[in-house]
Amino acid sequence: MSEDLTAARDLLRFATAGSVDDGKSTLVGRLLYDTKSVLADQIEAVQRASVDKGLATPDLSLLVDGLRAEREQGITIDVAYRYFGTPKREFVLADTPGHVQYTRNTVTGASTAELAVLLVDARNGVVEQTRRHAAVLALLRVPRLVLAINKIDLVDFDEGVVRAIEKDFDELARSLGFAADAVVTIPVSALDGDNVVERSARTPWYEGPTLLGHLESVPVTGPEVDAPFRMPVQYVIRPRTADRPDLHDYRGYAGQVAAGTVAPGDEVVVLPSGVRTTVAAVETADGPLASATAGRSVTVLLTDDIDISRGDVLASAAEPPRVTDELEATLCWLAEKPLRPGARLLLKHGTRTTQVIVGAVGERLSLDSEVPTWDQAPEELGINDIAHASLRTADPLPVDAYADIRATGSFLLIDPPTGGTLAAGLVGTPLAVAG
Repeated sequence: MSEDLTAARDLLRFATAGSVDDGKSTLVGRLLYDTKSVLADQIEAVQRASVDKGLATPDLSLLVDGLRAEREQGITIDVAYRYFGTPKREFVLADTPGHVQYTRNTVTGASTAELAVLLVDARNGVVEQTRRHAAVLALLRVPRLVLAINKIDLVDFDEGVVRAIEKDFDELARSLGFAADAVVTIPVSALDGDNVVERSARTPWYEGPTLLGHLESVPVTGPEVDAPFRMPVQYVIRPRTADRPDLHDYRGYAGQVAAGTVAPGDEVVVLPSGVRTTVAAVETADGPLASATAGRSVTVLLTDDIDISRGDVLASAAEPPRVTDELEATLCWLAEKPLRPGARLLLKHGTRTTQVIVGAVGERLSLDSEVPTWDQAPEELGINDIAHASLRTADPLPVDAYADIRATGSFLLIDPPTGGTLAAGLVGTPLAVAG
């Protein structure tokens, strides 16, 4: 096992999702509280606020719901990022909103997740927003999913209730393309802590891991590690120092390995130019590496002096991405302003930004039925809509299908006047459901 792969296992990025009042913020607060990842003054502030609300026990959701509007309304309306750790692993957690009008924030929070925790209320089971979030997670190709059946204390820890919900969700997960071994069901009570960090004596029929135990042990090496090499060039390093004449001819290409592995001796292609060359060295500030895998920030040196600039992509010469100025993609529209065919926007792909024209808008994803379907094309896309679209870019881009490599298969659409993000784009159709 390489040093890079070992390092990647030490960090898990995961997101939480679920319907309103399913207890996401309380669950996150419980994780932070029980892993002793909260400062004493934060706990005291939560205790005071809980007393003011007339509660006998601390409201741990207040550890996460930091916005005043959230505290007043009792809902999460933004993506709250939290960082915590245990002796076994570090975590980056995105607590995403549950309300339907903030589905776009779920897209943001889950876009880089290696695992998602999807909560359902044991009293309500799988509801419309559960199906919506599951579809978004499937669309974004989140590789692993935990179905956390919360509030089991309110159904008297009934195994039958849990198994019925698990069966319903299993049918939904299969329809969305999740593999059977990609979904783990854990019954929890976020309020009391059952099966969150400590195993509960009140669920003797449950033999699986606690939520934290699963988060600490689940493999976090996603498909990007085994994919063909991809690295968007972030910066070209050309040091010019009089006291270091040995660096006069130094030319390195800095960036983060988006997929695969790179090592000295590998043949690579520079895109979109198509020039081929060989890797001479892979370096970091701490010295040279024998290899670097997905997620590692490095500087790559090449054997040939090639004209390369920011926005170019270094890729495996044996398995290069497709270079094209025409994209068939799935758009997650994030803005209040609607999208109409013919719109002229900016497209950011990796480290390159180019102009783009939106062509036809195709089928829109409907999440109103038991199983998601693709409906007929709308005249325009509104906020939270997910639909197919065709685009033409001013410059050719090296792209992969999002289903194969997330980093080079995704892009952002940007509003030219304001610089605001309008949509998240996924190359191809990564969610195969009925039409």
